[in-house]
Amino acid sequence: MSCDFAIYWDSSAVISCLCTDMHSDRAIGVLKRPVYHLISSLTIAETCAVINRLGREGYLLDEQVNRALQTIINGPWRLLNLHPEPDDLRFLAAKWKLRGADLWHLGLAVRIKKDLPELQLLTFDRALEQAGVGENLGEPTD
Repeated sequence: MSCDFAIYWDSSAVISCLCTDMHSDRAIGVLKRPVYHLISSLTIAETCAVINRLGREGYLLDEQVNRALQTIINGPWRLLNLHPEPDDLRFLAAKWKLRGADLWHLGLAVRIKKDLPELQLLTFDRALEQAGVGENLGEPTD
């Protein structure tokens, strides 16, 4: 794979690939880029929770739930077995007003960026997106 950079996906971005919403076209466009698409176990946990909730509430059929859950595991994303650095989380929590899971995603992206300076963050959460831009994680374009 020719890779000019890598993209870290939070759950909002992954969900937009799996379920049609206002961000789906952009998410699918980014997914088609020949780059490394990275997710964390937190991304998987949050995405699985949302997909199953949508199934329980009748927004998705059982077949759609099963297909989405299989795509998370077997799809184009590469699972990272990493976690954010505690010092980074403390610093970022003081700098950005984020919920806990979003702070965790930002902290992990900041950690990865130390080894992959070209890393970008894909999220559709406004506060996390703003923090990502502020931390020089940019925003991938499709």
